[in-house]
Amino acid sequence: MSGVKASQGAAFSKIMGIGGYRPRRVVDNAEIVTYIDSSDEWIRTRSGITERRWASPDETVQMMSVAAARTAIERAGLEPGQVDTVIVATVTHLLQTPAIATTIASELGAKNAAAFDINAACAGFCYMVAMADALIRSGASKYVAIIGVERLTDLTDIHDRSTAFIFADGAGAAIMGPSDEPSIGPVVWGSDGEQSDLITQTQPWDKAIPRQDRVRPEDGTAEAATWPTIAMTGNPVFKWASYAMAKTAAEALDAAGVQPDELDVFVPHQANNRITDAMFKALKLPSDVVIARDIVNHGNTSAASIPLAIETLLESGEAKSGQTALIIGFGAGLVFAGQVITLP
Repeated sequence: MSGVKASQGAAFSKIMGIGGYRPRRVVDNAEIVTYIDSSDEWIRTRSGITERRWASPDETVQMMSVAAARTAIERAGLEPGQVDTVIVATVTHLLQTPAIATTIASELGAKNAAAFDINAACAGFCYMVAMADALIRSGASKYVAIIGVERLTDLTDIHDRSTAFIFADGAGAAIMGPSDEPSIGPVVWGSDGEQSDLITQTQPWDKAIPRQDRVRPEDGTAEAATWPTIAMTGNPVFKWASYAMAKTAAEALDAAGVQPDELDVFVPHQANNRITDAMFKALKLPSDVVIARDIVNHGNTSAASIPLAIETLLESGEAKSGQTALIIGFGAGLVFAGQVITLP
């Protein structure tokens, strides 16, 4: 009996281009404190955030994704039709089915591309890098568009003092393809479901829809719908992200065979500047390593935060093509992932 023929792809993969989309509306701390009992100083001290972007009605998950991906495709030197796989990481596509990756692929012009969504919260971009790397090296794909996109304001209670100042909207995309040399280090990833209640949606979607079988016994009227929002228990999340994730980041460096003094750029998920500082200190990185601080002006955009931060560093000249960067994402689940990459 003959064996099954296996697929075989490129020896290595790389990120070829990065693109981002940031909503037009800038929301500063002065506006935020009209919704919550807080102050500009408190928000800056707690998170480092001075302003964030909130999407307008026309800036949909699809619109932002397509804009970011088109920029990434152009920077990669490709035509949309060469993209054969589209992966979208998001927690804010509010339709259970179909996957929004399918309509994004269609609008991009990536005809007949494999397309699917994943939900890995703020670790979504790192998850997609690992998946695209494996697909390209296996031969299942050649050019993969990976898109992290969020309209977190759709799931944010602007009167919740613990979350209203943090979350924001945007899309970040990357194009990955074959490489002649190693450019993506091994992923270090995992989850801790025992702590899944630390960051969660307040209620299932079906609880938000009044139904005839859910009525008030006193008067027979349907209960009012309440929209689900994101709830977070801040202190335990801060401790977990600051210290447990520093260990994961160190493991990613070790897996890639990169010493701390060989690293050029550090791009953690843009969750909180204090978390970034704690991780940098725990990793004992050299002072000349460039650190992403995109959260200051753009807030926490979950799956979009790492590619948006990379784009900001490249456009500003703080980071350069060919440099070695450590990326790490962590969030609801609790899930985490990190790897060393070569910047496009």
